[in-house]
Amino acid sequence: MERADMAANQTSLPPGAPPLLPRAEGLYCPAGDFFVDPVRPVARALITHGHGDHARAGHGAVLATPETLDIMAIRYGADFAGTRQAAGTGWTTLGDARVRFVPAGHILGSAQIVIETGGRRIVAAGDFKRGSDPTCADFEPVACDIFISEATFGLPVFRHPSPQHEIAKLLGSLSANPDRAHLVGAYALGKAQRVIRLLRDAGHDAPIYLHGAMARLCDYYVARGVTLGPLLPATGDGPRDRFAGQVILGPPASFGTPWARRFPDPVVAFASGWMGVRQRVRQRGVELPLVISDHSDWPELTATIADVAAEEIWVTHGREEALVRWCTLNGQAARPLHLVGYEDEPE
Repeated sequence: MERADMAANQTSLPPGAPPLLPRAEGLYCPAGDFFVDPVRPVARALITHGHGDHARAGHGAVLATPETLDIMAIRYGADFAGTRQAAGTGWTTLGDARVRFVPAGHILGSAQIVIETGGRRIVAAGDFKRGSDPTCADFEPVACDIFISEATFGLPVFRHPSPQHEIAKLLGSLSANPDRAHLVGAYALGKAQRVIRLLRDAGHDAPIYLHGAMARLCDYYVARGVTLGPLLPATGDGPRDRFAGQVILGPPASFGTPWARRFPDPVVAFASGWMGVRQRVRQRGVELPLVISDHSDWPELTATIADVAAEEIWVTHGREEALVRWCTLNGQAARPLHLVGYEDEPE
């Protein structure tokens, strides 16, 4: 968390000029002539992670972690950008700025982007979570002058239970309902693999069945050293009752399709931080809500702000005003960015 070498990275920007500018395309760095997670095609994009609201196809050049580049190729095809460059562990110079990528703890390959320009250090955290997750590298706090925080769960009411507690609920339901399939909705990138690994770490070693949309990403996680155990396709082949007492993972959008109707009297579950909100549980018809999030909750957001010891906090996509208000009450300079095009939590 050293800042000693920042002064050497000076630029010709006018005194007081902001190092990053909110634009329609996303956050723009004039010194380096690049955007962070742009929502429209741009000449040069730095991407924090592979979720579709942050990683879009069509940019001229993309700089990201090797895993994020691979994920973008899996999702969009090999020609998702004009050129691509894998970020290493050190610094990369772009114009009059330099950048490096530091783990964000969100999903495999997710990174905070550390930007130094004009003697200042800015950390664009992207989406992040605290705590250990064996499917990705843990979040690393970086001391900085400006910290750009998400606020997906930026209200004091959001205090996520431990993921182990939520997985115990799923295992308890499997034991109590051996004749029913357990259909678990989870986002195909990050959440699905985390739920599988949580089940394995809790001792569930039976095959887990997957919707076809999840197979390639699960295969990629395994190729990157994330152990997921036996996985089988949740197809219509074979007797219907073979799914009784089994876990089936699928994207939530698949629950209203004929695919979901092949399972015997399913217990409908959903793994999301939003499952702590009763109205959302009712709206989705969820019988077994699993409050498992890949975003920081309120205590983690506020603890992170203390950890990075930034002079200024910029808050984006989510409950911006509440977190800005908390900062102000605690003597911390803060501002909302009001960027558009980012989801609360991909589902």
